[in-house]
Amino acid sequence: MDGAAIDLPRLRAAYGHFLRPGRILLTGHSHQAWPDVARAAPLAAFDDAARYCDDKWSEAVFPLAAEVAGRLAARLGFAPTDPVTFGPNSHTLVYALLSAVLSPRGGAPRGAGAERPRIVTTTGEFHSLDRQLRRLAEDGVDVDWVAAEPRVTLTERLFEAVSRPAALLAFSAVLFEDAWIVESLGELCARAVASGALVLVDAYHAFNVVPLDWGPVAGALHVVAGGYKYGELGEGVCFLRSPPGSPLRPAFTGWYADFAGLEGARVAGAPVGYGPGGARFAGATFDPTSLYRARAVLDHFDAFGLGVAELRAISVRQTARLVAALDRAGLPLATSREPARRAGFVAVRPPRASEVVRRLRERGVFVDARGELLRLGPAPYLTDEELDAGVDALAETVRALG
Repeated sequence: MDGAAIDLPRLRAAYGHFLRPGRILLTGHSHQAWPDVARAAPLAAFDDAARYCDDKWSEAVFPLAAEVAGRLAARLGFAPTDPVTFGPNSHTLVYALLSAVLSPRGGAPRGAGAERPRIVTTTGEFHSLDRQLRRLAEDGVDVDWVAAEPRVTLTERLFEAVSRPAALLAFSAVLFEDAWIVESLGELCARAVASGALVLVDAYHAFNVVPLDWGPVAGALHVVAGGYKYGELGEGVCFLRSPPGSPLRPAFTGWYADFAGLEGARVAGAPVGYGPGGARFAGATFDPTSLYRARAVLDHFDAFGLGVAELRAISVRQTARLVAALDRAGLPLATSREPARRAGFVAVRPPRASEVVRRLRERGVFVDARGELLRLGPAPYLTDEELDAGVDALAETVRALG
């Protein structure tokens, strides 16, 4: 499926609240439109709360969470039965993992022969991980920053970095600035695991748009992602896939990490316990409304036959059309022309990118910027005419700015 096989008018009709006349939503890489079926989700959450009161957790929410977790894991390329932990954002989940890596009693390897945990990452990570690791480095955590440029040799530099003792390799499968798909993902993860390191992959810009080959050590990986972008799930549906049987003991831990043990007696000095599966990385009480929305949206994707492979085919065709239109407009491309290296959006490098974003918004064309890069993200419900019109407006705006 490349988009031609979709009943596009029918699909667009399913997004009636978002697809309004007079605007073009080229922010599919940041916040895709929600299908109309998501609108009833808060009401369903309310009805279950009214029906079950405090029993809603056992009667409705936890079974719902298990269902949604399995469906998300499958779309990420893992077994539906793998451990999945939900969080309000990816940062909370990542910090729980980091707390196990950095804690003397966290159960994580430090790297053979290392005096303290060494974390390997890149200079191309999203702001939350980048900021968190820079702050930890201020307190003496050993962070090895691997240069993300040039992109074509990034994997080689990561290979070299994990050849030395490390406790954790944390990197993105797709870089958020320019949609670069990191090469040899499975081999890189395998080398890190063979060296004794834990692996954390940020798959946010791959989830539901780029199928990933996790390679021979898939079972050992920690993978974080979320549904705010290509998943169309809205806020609050971030998740961490962790290895079955993980021995890690996060220091950042809430009471949901051992929910089943609440009825047991407290014993002074006894080790803190952790529940099975994804509960190990859990926090505390959360608003379950987002899970109702997630179920409705996943049902929507299934109803239209939009699995990850189908969504990828649509994305490749749409980003190729954007690349061709940007070339015609003479705008400097910052994203790879190779489909195998290009994920779900296209980035260009116009002068005064933030000002261009502002002026396009005034024209009803929604894009965004990260530093000097302006990003255009298509989505399955967009027409070719909208893609072309968005690029035309971009070119006109850049010319107007001189």
